[in-house]
Amino acid sequence: MAKPTIKNQGFTTRNVHSDRAGRPEHGVLHKPVHPSVAYGYEDARQLAAVFQGKRKGYAYGRQANPTVSALQQRISAMEGGIGSIALATGMAAISALMLSLLKAGDHLISSAFLFGNTNSFLRTLQGFGIEVDFVDATSVDAVAERQRANTRIVFVETIANPVTQVADLEGIGEFCSRHGLLYVVDNTMTSPHLFQPQQVGAGLVVNSLTKYIGGHGNALGGAITDTGNFDWRGYPNILDIYRVPEANQWGLVQMRKKGLRDMGASLAPEAAHTLAVGSESLPLRMDQACANAMALARLCQDHRAVTKVCYPGLVEHPQHQRARKLFRAFGALFSIELAPGIDCFDFLNSLEIVVSSSNLGDTRSLGIPVAHTIYHEMGPERRKSMGVADSMLRFSIGIEDQQDLLADFSQALDRCPRG
Repeated sequence: MAKPTIKNQGFTTRNVHSDRAGRPEHGVLHKPVHPSVAYGYEDARQLAAVFQGKRKGYAYGRQANPTVSALQQRISAMEGGIGSIALATGMAAISALMLSLLKAGDHLISSAFLFGNTNSFLRTLQGFGIEVDFVDATSVDAVAERQRANTRIVFVETIANPVTQVADLEGIGEFCSRHGLLYVVDNTMTSPHLFQPQQVGAGLVVNSLTKYIGGHGNALGGAITDTGNFDWRGYPNILDIYRVPEANQWGLVQMRKKGLRDMGASLAPEAAHTLAVGSESLPLRMDQACANAMALARLCQDHRAVTKVCYPGLVEHPQHQRARKLFRAFGALFSIELAPGIDCFDFLNSLEIVVSSSNLGDTRSLGIPVAHTIYHEMGPERRKSMGVADSMLRFSIGIEDQQDLLADFSQALDRCPRG
């Protein structure tokens, strides 16, 4: 079978035919699942060469697996990167990245508008002697004000969950480039179909594969992608043993050795296969879900039972023009604040299609009361600083028929008591 020529074709075509480009065994269309933990060599010298990085191959399943490798190549192509590392979850990816590249005495600047678990982990880093400043990432000026001599990384999300603030992605990218800072962007909320952070200068991109890329709520996974933008030769925390001849690989090598091999958050081959197959429909799912979210946000905006709608697609959103410029669409997540006197639990329970669930990026529409679930641990003061009201509901919109979703939200809103 001739190797297919897909390099210059579109996002969906490249992704659908990604496995074929690697000439998988027996001409199969999907890279098969390789469950083996160990790999044997007839010549022991070959095994040693693989361990030492002098020869390509597999030695132990915690570090590398053929099925996982195929997924990593797929993610790199999606993000326009030079290489990726797939891990067990999105949080494993963030943890591995930070713990591999930061050390006590370093300084990290992070967006204050973060996924709850990411916020919790970065506060854990503070206990390890790593300084962390949380800033309003919608303005590059807030980042610049906190820069120090020991600043190593700037970390932001594209669209914040759940209030949907859009970071000053271009401005921060330019700032990091001027000052030699590693710019890390969590692209989970947009996915590489809507946005590629390498275009605004990101050095590393994080994705929770569990969400939109996998897309079906049936497998956990995370990924770190090196875009090739960052010059690792100027990064002081790369150990000498990982300064391989190709300097653009230094970060990937160290994260793979320290963040994956040593910490052990390996992605199972069965999950890698499920995520890879799920990713093939990403553009179709994302386009439908974004269109549904836009229609529902407009419906809620005009209803008496809703006092606030957070969605970048609405012209009233503070970063609407930025989102319009950067993203293919405005995402599939939006949040609302209910009018005083309306019980958020009663409202969720009155929805017939929307499932009360804490996940997002599923084919199904999901909803949660934010302050009472994913942000409960933060406490009222921190929630207030992030714009999370007690009455806020977050919705991750799926691919259901739009008219069915509109009808469901309409009946639930109309049942709300009048103030």
